[in-house]
Amino acid sequence: GIKWMSSLEAKIEDAKDKKPTAEKLERLRREKINRFRNQHRINVQGTDLPDPIATFDQLQKEYKVHPKIMENIQAAGFHVPTPIQMQAIPVMLHGRELLASAPTGSGKTLAFCIPLLTHLKQPRNKGFRALIISPTRELASQTHRELVKLAEGTGFRIHMIHKAAEAAKKFGPKSSKKF
Repeated sequence: GIKWMSSLEAKIEDAKDKKPTAEKLERLRREKINRFRNQHRINVQGTDLPDPIATFDQLQKEYKVHPKIMENIQAAGFHVPTPIQMQAIPVMLHGRELLASAPTGSGKTLAFCIPLLTHLKQPRNKGFRALIISPTRELASQTHRELVKLAEGTGFRIHMIHKAAEAAKKFGPKSSKKF
C-alpha cells in the first residue's frame, strides 16, 4: 500500500531515523573547535592536539590547577585567556612540546608559567626543579615578576640569577642557602 503523510510528518519521521552516531558527534565537535580557533586566529599544527580553553575556570575543572594559582590569576586581573593562552596552556598541561609565536604583550609568559607550576604540583626541598633561561635581563625580570605573582601563597620559591660568578658563590656546593 501507499503511505500518505504531510511534509511535516515526513520531517518528523526522518528525524526519528537519523540518530547521531559517535563519528558524527566527533565531527561536529571538531568543527566547533575549528570555528573557535578560527574566530580567535589560533593556528595549530600537529596531531591529537588538546582542545583550547575558553575561560580560566576550565583550568581548575579540567586540569586540576591549584586553587591558589587560580586565585592569583583572578587577582592579577586576568579574566579571559588570550589566544596564545587558550591553546598553549592545554598543550603544555598535556606534557606536549610546544613552539609558539605571538606578539609582544599577548600573554606568552603566563601561558607557560601556569603549566610549569601545575606540573611541579607543590614545593619540595630538592634543589632547583625548574629552570627558565631568558635571552635578556628584561625578559628574565618580567618572567620572575609574573612567576612571583602567580605562585604567591603556594610555597614555591622563585629566584632570578643574572650573574654567573655571583651565582656560583651564592648557590655553590658550599652555600648555606639550599635551593
